[in-house]
Amino acid sequence: MHNIFITEYFDWRKLQPSRKIQVINKVFEKMGLWVRLSPPIETGVMTCVEQRMNMYHLVTQVLVYDVSGDFVELGCNTGQSAVLFRKIMDYHNTGKTFHVYDSFEGLPEAKPEDGDTPYSEGQMAVAEATLLENFKRMNVAPPIIHKGWFDDTLPVDLPEKIAFAHLDGDFYDSIKVSLEHVYPRLSKGAVCLIDDYSDPDVHESWDELPGVKKACDEYLADKPEQVSVLYAGGFSHAYFHKM
Repeated sequence: MHNIFITEYFDWRKLQPSRKIQVINKVFEKMGLWVRLSPPIETGVMTCVEQRMNMYHLVTQVLVYDVSGDFVELGCNTGQSAVLFRKIMDYHNTGKTFHVYDSFEGLPEAKPEDGDTPYSEGQMAVAEATLLENFKRMNVAPPIIHKGWFDDTLPVDLPEKIAFAHLDGDFYDSIKVSLEHVYPRLSKGAVCLIDDYSDPDVHESWDELPGVKKACDEYLADKPEQVSVLYAGGFSHAYFHKM
């Protein structure tokens, strides 16, 4: 049971729709429509148990095989996944450092490549203090925080070698710039986990951020690595190993 922390600090609260959303859903029901509105994602959990299981195994693999380099997360929000990464790193007593990158100003402007996404500029904004408070509450050491837009921080603040990268930029431009700077620094055998990557040809999954897959597929088109889609419960993510 050494991996019990996958759910030990999980927020199991069921999301409750607002009164307004309840009224709208009742109207949909009376109209005979199957569609239903859900509470905004900002108010709930950002990862599910299935995602955390995938994260646990991929991070553990990197540490057990002692892949060279440090850990990075690009887009950390409140730190739900970052805390789990830190817990796994601590369990294996690794000397690797952990860096997180976020504007703390929310999402940038969506581009045409992001398709018909419901997300817009400024959403997902969170204070840096909230991230630090969550690490303190979970009794784990905070990561090295790089505050700013990826275009500004990644060219100068990434570690020389990367063993594990979690890309959670949400939009096409953010994922594209993430890959442009992270990929060349990935060590052989490193894992790059990409949040919100959905491929309906593999299996149906949450697909509200189509720019993520588009950016990955375009960047990796001439690379030897292939993205593998993972089952992620109500969410979606995928990964590749650096060859």
